[in-house]
Amino acid sequence: MDARSLASRVIARDRAAIAEALNLTEDRRSSARAPLAELLSALRASGAIDRAHRVGITGPPGVGKSTLVSALVRAVRAGASPRTIGVLAVDPSSIRSGGALLGDRARIAPDPSDAGVFVRSLATAGELGGIARSVPAGVLVLSAAFDVTLVETVGVGQTETDVGYVTDDVAFVVQPGSGDALQFLKAGIMELPDVLVVNKADQGALAQRAMADLRAALTSLNRAGIGERAGIPILATSALDGTGVNELWAALVARRAALETSGELAARRRAGTVAWGVRAFVRRHGDAGVERVGGEDALRRAIETRVDAGGEIPSIVDAV
Repeated sequence: MDARSLASRVIARDRAAIAEALNLTEDRRSSARAPLAELLSALRASGAIDRAHRVGITGPPGVGKSTLVSALVRAVRAGASPRTIGVLAVDPSSIRSGGALLGDRARIAPDPSDAGVFVRSLATAGELGGIARSVPAGVLVLSAAFDVTLVETVGVGQTETDVGYVTDDVAFVVQPGSGDALQFLKAGIMELPDVLVVNKADQGALAQRAMADLRAALTSLNRAGIGERAGIPILATSALDGTGVNELWAALVARRAALETSGELAARRRAGTVAWGVRAFVRRHGDAGVERVGGEDALRRAIETRVDAGGEIPSIVDAV
């Protein structure tokens, strides 16, 4: 593989090249690690990776994430300044066969004639945390080719927060009737999102109740000193008729702009890469491996040093 040639074709949004590059991110054979590192390094050297807006969409199964993603893609493409967008949609794998239906792509259903949209479905392949193992590398590939990279997680519960490691901002989607304020307080994932979304807002009073419960939960988290949660936007959307979708996109763009202005964007990306590197090391070497390097604090410091010396590429390749 000619990494530079493939990287140039990815940046030019050659769809066959993007698919080839994503195939490489999913290849778990040891022989694929060096070519992947060469490809990601070539994409990094181009400067294209850093410009993209990386967005996470997460929430429990059945809340309408894929349908909302489809509506969001249409809104981004139909705006006054249309932006190109690549989507990684993660589906669950069978614990028996290891296979996956990959039905998210059918729900997202992009316009096949629109060269500014690319959708790739991925299977979790047993990975916990809401995203697949190849997602961090896949995000870099799509970020080199498109203005916006959107990651839709598998249906998550109360603790799957890995999407925060690979995106700039995260929208957490719930549906009316999915719980009261106490239920939301139990969810560790409530400490992650930059925007909260009550989808299926056409359900009227139920949707308003869900928004009120979310506000109450955020206020309680704020009082407990768990971040500045009280000021997070809470939006009502309906993926079916498009209600609130433009407002959701505007909130995500505003959040990304604030991070960039404050200088927090680079820090957030670095922290996410380090956290993912720690996860990858523990997955591969276990608790005994962590003990051999001096414990988790020593491991984190070593990965921070490595990330600072060579960017995010080494840790991401190690995770595949």
